[in-house]
Amino acid sequence: MNKTELVAAMADQAGISKKDAEKALKAFTDVVAEELKKDGKVQLVGFGTFEVTKRAEREGRNPQSGEPMKIAASKAPKFKAGKALKDMVNA
Repeated sequence: MNKTELVAAMADQAGISKKDAEKALKAFTDVVAEELKKDGKVQLVGFGTFEVTKRAEREGRNPQSGEPMKIAASKAPKFKAGKALKDMVNA
């Protein structure tokens, strides 16, 4: 499912226009992104949790030359599915 299909499904499910559904989806993604940017987390009980994972600096290898190289420390967004969502998917 792509974004257009998701917006159409949301509009149909909620009984709202596609334009309003697209606004709601944009607002949701913006709020989640802003919270993660502040190292916060967004927890939706029954659905899952969006949070930031910190990756330490490590040494890797250049695949072309085999030379060792430093990979800088970074942060990555992570989603952990909640129990209700896992149960629904596995049913």
